[in-house]
Order: sequence, then C-alpha cells, then structure tokens
Amino acid sequence: MIKHLKTFLVQMMAGANIATAIVMILVGYSDRLNPTEHPVLSCVGMTFPIFLWVNLFFLLFWLVFKWRMIWIPLAGFIFAYVPITIYMPLNLKAEDPTEGAIKLISYNVCAYGGNYKYEQGFEKVFDYLMEQDADIVCLQEDVDTWRRYCFKHYERKYAYNDTVHFCTGDLVNGVGIHTRFPIIRRERIDYPSLDNGSAAWYLQVGSDTVLVINNHFEGTHLSLEDRAIYQEILKGEMKGDTARQESKKLLVTLAESSTKRAPQVAKVCRYIEEHRQYPIILCGDFNDNPISYSRYRVAKELNDCFVSSGKGLGLSYFQKGFYFRIDHIFCSDDITPYQCWVDSKMDASDHYPILCWLKIGGKE
Repeated sequence: MIKHLKTFLVQMMAGANIATAIVMILVGYSDRLNPTEHPVLSCVGMTFPIFLWVNLFFLLFWLVFKWRMIWIPLAGFIFAYVPITIYMPLNLKAEDPTEGAIKLISYNVCAYGGNYKYEQGFEKVFDYLMEQDADIVCLQEDVDTWRRYCFKHYERKYAYNDTVHFCTGDLVNGVGIHTRFPIIRRERIDYPSLDNGSAAWYLQVGSDTVLVINNHFEGTHLSLEDRAIYQEILKGEMKGDTARQESKKLLVTLAESSTKRAPQVAKVCRYIEEHRQYPIILCGDFNDNPISYSRYRVAKELNDCFVSSGKGLGLSYFQKGFYFRIDHIFCSDDITPYQCWVDSKMDASDHYPILCWLKIGGKE
C-alpha cells in the first residue's frame, strides 16, 4: 500500500513538473505575440519568473527525494534557455570597457518628485548624475515646467541640453538629453499618445554622428488602487470570486496598455530601419518587462546591452508588487556594450537608473 502511494505521489509530482515546465517554456516565448493581435496572451510574460521559481523548486525536490527525475526540470531550463538569459543574463565575467568607451545613463526621474522620500528631489537626482560623470544622460519625465532653473544646473556640467515635452491638457511628460557631445539636430518620432513619446538626437561624437533615441512608451495605466489590489492578490489576502474578478480587470487594463504600446514601438523600429547608416543607441522607459513584445521587437533591430553585458535580474522598477526590468539600453552592431547594470541604491524616483559603457566602432 505504501509503495503504491509513493508511486502515485511521484507520478503526480512528475505530472505537475512537466506541466510547469511546458507552461514556463510557452510563457518564455510569448514575447513573439503582437499585442494588437493577442492582447491578453501578450501579457503573460509577466508571470515567467513564477514558473521559473516553481521549476527550480521541482529541481530541488527531485534532488532530495528522487534524483533520477531531475531530467524534467533540467529539460525545462534547457528549452527555456533563451528567455532565461533575457530575463536574468548569466554574464559571469564583467569585461572592462576599452579605451575610448563612453558612459551612458538612462533614468526615469519621475518629474524630479523625489519618490516621496526627498523634499529636494531635483537636487538629489542632480547630485547623483554629477557623481556618475556620464558622457550622455538620457532622462524620462524630464519635466521642469514647475522649476525652470533645471537647465541652469545641467549647464554647469553639460554643454548641450535639450528636452522634448509631450503635453495634452494637464498631462505633461518629456524626454531629455544632457551631454558633453554637440547636438547636431533633434527629431521627434511621432506616434499617437496622450503623454508619451520618443525623440532622436544626432550627436557629434569624435568623427562619428551617433543617433541617440530616448523613449517613454505607454504606461500600464494602473492606479494606486489597482496596484494595492494586485498586492493583495499576490499575498493571498483576496479570495475566491473577488480575486478572479479583480485579476481579470487588471489583465484587461494591462492588455489595453500593451495594445497601445505596440504601434509606438513599431514606429520607433521603423525609424531605426530608415537610419541604419548611423551608430545607434536607444534607451528609455519601456513600461514593459524583459519577456515582452516591446523588448523583443526592438531586440530584432538592436542589441540589448543588459542581456549582452549585464548579469542578474536588473530590476529597474520595484514598486507595489511590480518588480521588473522595464528600463532598457540597446545599441547597433557597430557599438560594443560593457558592464550594463541597474543602480538600485539610487531611490529618488520610482525607477532605478540603468547605466552602460559603450565603445563606438566595436572592440579594438
């Protein structure tokens, strides 16, 4: 009797592990789904870490109780290798940047609000940027309409400063650049949105004209109440039909946002295709996780610097139960990235800054 019970339990656990591994693989490759065609399914990439950890649990379980069955979770990890290395790059050796590499920071500064922690939000951000001493600073929500002296501060460090504002009624957003390199010209990449946008700056970097594209794509449009409900669901504090109904509402909201985001990303990718004669750097707040159509679509055009040279989770957004890398840096093939990382110690915004060294012209 006991032997039959053990056999049944092993078979049950094996079945659960196989199901988990299959779903993990399918979710890992869900970033191929265009939200305009599959709005809900395109959002399931957010759940990838859950299945990743459950599959890891099964691996540890089999090692303890029946090691011969570890082939199931291992097979799952092997088939999901690509999304795993996207979600959590495994670049163990951090290669030092070569001579002549430039430093870039991309940072959503939350309109210099201080993340409700610092009364002098702008000063906190400014002091951090001065300390980092980057060559190019790309900011999202770089909105200084309420304190016009921002540029005067940046001009103490950077000779070239520009911000593009996106305004609709009371909604104000903007993307900006602060750099040591001369700005040759700037173009806005037009697409429909109330308070989001993208802009391209052409910089004179030595003998090269480098195209830098800064983006703030469509947000999730989740209210503070929605985020609080999401946390309750995660903690298991909301039960039964209520949890299912609220989950559906959240998923619909995320799907609608993803559907709006997809054509914005497509417009930027078309701009990239039309300007491939330049070395290209692209960065910004994607408002989308690593296993998403937005990141996948841009990665078809450019190299993801964090995937190529970073390591670990690189969580750039860590608020109200949403723990994801939604800020990204990309570059063209003629640029080599080094040591891309997210600075989780800088907490003056609801985002963390993402930094990278870039060598134009590739490795020496």
